[in-house]
Amino acid sequence: MSQPGLPQEEPDFSLVLGGPIFQFFRRAHLSGSGLELLHRRIVVITLIAWLPLLILSSLSGHALGGSCTVPFLHDIVTQVRFLIALPVLIGTELIVHVLIRPVVQQFVKSNTVVAEERPKFNAAIDSAVRLRNSIPLELGLLILVFTTGHWLWQSRFLSLGFSSWYAILEGAHWRLTPAGYWNAYVSIPIFQFILMRWYLRLLIWSRFLWQVSRLNLHLIPTHPDRAAGLAFLVRSSYAFAPILFAQGTLLSGFIANRVIYDGRNLLSFKMDVIGFIGFMLLCGFGPLTMFTPQLASAKRKGLFDYGLLAKESLNR
Repeated sequence: MSQPGLPQEEPDFSLVLGGPIFQFFRRAHLSGSGLELLHRRIVVITLIAWLPLLILSSLSGHALGGSCTVPFLHDIVTQVRFLIALPVLIGTELIVHVLIRPVVQQFVKSNTVVAEERPKFNAAIDSAVRLRNSIPLELGLLILVFTTGHWLWQSRFLSLGFSSWYAILEGAHWRLTPAGYWNAYVSIPIFQFILMRWYLRLLIWSRFLWQVSRLNLHLIPTHPDRAAGLAFLVRSSYAFAPILFAQGTLLSGFIANRVIYDGRNLLSFKMDVIGFIGFMLLCGFGPLTMFTPQLASAKRKGLFDYGLLAKESLNR
């Protein structure tokens, strides 16, 4: 047990420095041990997902026109998905790495986690690291992408009433173009895997905060941050903001496609937008609500102590 007054070792925790894909990127010289070579990862992964689609659709005459209603370069949601959302999701790793690490360290630096609770706090970190590095979890994501993810993507284009660069409507049947096959089995799985991997990390982070919230934390009701000393946790929400931005651009591209090519009314998507905003707020700020019981308890204790102090002042 650490002695009072002595400096405690700060935890070195990263939500993104680990896992099979991270190790693969290092061996492929697409990342260093500290997430270096970010630009190389963005360029390589984006080109693998997007460039073959451009080449194959051009060879089929579907890049700018042809027999399809939605040519490749006019498909807003596809351009947004692979040229905006995908690079943002890849780049967010560095942002999360830089912002989340000091948040975890602040629990110790501010003495919010007291020395007696450090073993449990370290156990929560170790548990999060094991989940982050889990091979079965990432394999499960791949299986999910090529089963449920593929079914969801297929059901979306089957609901369209017109041909596009990736699927041609022939009578009552759909035929995937060469670009459509690459899109279905390479590009879309890459994007879905990276996106779902972020939601897995959000779950790991939420679980870690839940475990920390169950510790006997040293909260100060009169702390100047007006959050009993926990205001530093808000930085974790900022770290995940680019993920919400990427999701928002994707939804905007989907709505734009439906309005332009399917003749849908913009207001018909109001519930989708409201639901998206609610879901994003839940993802961004939901994990922080786990500290509500302790904050409420600290407030009650602070009011009680302040009441005693006021009575003592009146009795003097």
